[in-house]
Amino acid sequence: MSVTITGDLLTVTGERKFEQQVKEQDFLRMERTYGKFERLIQLPMAVQADRVKATYRDGVLEIRLPKAEELKPKEIKIDIL
Repeated sequence: MSVTITGDLLTVTGERKFEQQVKEQDFLRMERTYGKFERLIQLPMAVQADRVKATYRDGVLEIRLPKAEELKPKEIKIDIL
């Protein structure tokens, strides 16, 4: 699984593998599910890409995206000659 941030777009890609086998008295049933996936998520605001953290535990992906600091207007002093 991978997480990528490009500008204000978060991309999660991965591959799912699932197998289930059921044995009963007279038969054996096996189900298999495989597939790649990709999700693109438009972020509502800018984030600090270098501070993003992702964890995957017990089947849950948690992504922490710290907000970027808002741009503050910079005052420039004008020298009068």
